[in-house]
Amino acid sequence: MPFRKVLVANRGEIAVRIVRACRDLGIPTAVAHSDVDADSLAVRLADDAICVGPGPAARSYLNVPALLYACAKTGADAIHPGYGFLSEDADFAEACRSVGVTFIGPAPQAIRLMGDKIGARSAMAAAGVPVFPGSPGPVTDARSAADFAGAVGYPVVLKAAAGGGGRGLRQVNAAAEMATALPQLRDTARSLFFDERVYLEKFVPAARHVEVQILADGSGNVVHLGERDCSIQRRHQKLAEESPSTQLSAAMRAELCEAAVRGAASIGYQGAGTMEFLLDQEGDFAFLEMNTRVQVEHPVTELRTGVDIVRWSILLAAGEKLDFDQTGIACTGHALECRINTEDPARQWQGSSGRLDAFQPPNGSWVRVDTHGFPGYFIPPHYDSLLAKVIVVGATRDETLVRMRRALAEFEVTGVRTTLPFHRQLMDHPEFVAGTHRLDFVDRFLTPEGVLRVSDG
Repeated sequence: MPFRKVLVANRGEIAVRIVRACRDLGIPTAVAHSDVDADSLAVRLADDAICVGPGPAARSYLNVPALLYACAKTGADAIHPGYGFLSEDADFAEACRSVGVTFIGPAPQAIRLMGDKIGARSAMAAAGVPVFPGSPGPVTDARSAADFAGAVGYPVVLKAAAGGGGRGLRQVNAAAEMATALPQLRDTARSLFFDERVYLEKFVPAARHVEVQILADGSGNVVHLGERDCSIQRRHQKLAEESPSTQLSAAMRAELCEAAVRGAASIGYQGAGTMEFLLDQEGDFAFLEMNTRVQVEHPVTELRTGVDIVRWSILLAAGEKLDFDQTGIACTGHALECRINTEDPARQWQGSSGRLDAFQPPNGSWVRVDTHGFPGYFIPPHYDSLLAKVIVVGATRDETLVRMRRALAEFEVTGVRTTLPFHRQLMDHPEFVAGTHRLDFVDRFLTPEGVLRVSDG
């Protein structure tokens, strides 16, 4: 048995997923939970549970001393952070190591390197992984930023070195905007990420977001599990993911996946991780960032490959070697995931909390649902809105779309508002059905009332 007991330092569907993976490995689990999550499904399924603080995440799921105490109290010798919260916090990984607890994830130095967007970009460029034109380091004043922007050509995007998502980005379309955009983003970065460094890259309009899942052991073996296309997003938050991408030829796919493996190997990466890329309209790709953790959308890859990514994240942290190489991985069929969030698209995606009066997920052949919901469960207002992930697989994309339509039609949720109406529309939208959608899809087609127009005119 790799570990005596694993502390699950997370909540929601990923906590349930980790508990089940540990159960399959014969490893007992303890769930660290906030007081409002005491009745959660993860707590019900685990062998042990311990409260680490009140509802707000800063006082519970981000409370490092409380989590380390929980390990000592429950006898856990390893901790799985899942995604979000402390999963990409190098200081937390070092703190675990300092008290003799295994952090189930990569080494702190890998987390720190890839969490620094400037350092990650430089490391990937040195490894021969394509990067978009931009500044070689941080830009500190509007004049030098405008010089770099003029060299690469407008529009450009300013990015916070220590953060991501919509609040860590500013698109700049002309030199006149730089004097305002740069100090604004530096102030935001200082406030949100405690690091004011900002760098600049060429902006890629109407791009596709394509990522590659990798697994790497401590003996230098690095494999990829194919790519996922995550181009259906709203404000840089993913809503649906699929594999394979509709925009990659076999040759492009091989080149992309090889670059991902080369990049991970170049930094001595160990564990599960994801290399993320942008794909432009000419078919060229470039490195975006690396997520040094299990991704929300990992089930898409699991259904195509049969490889249990969460299980391997645990085994790799325990020092075990991969028992297969690249030739032993077969990516078959087409898989698609819809994230069902407790948000109301008809009300500007306003969050929705409350008790689930009815909760009946779909089931049947070729359908998988990862969720922490159940009838009577109270959804607290403190956390991420993800309630369930509906994942389906088929021999072809057309078959997968048919099965997803059936699954979404079966899904019954009352008591809270969800994104189910959006996803049901998405499955019938001509551009999505054709597979020609790009990152600007939601901006182009979604009305303020939450309706997907057929035309963007």
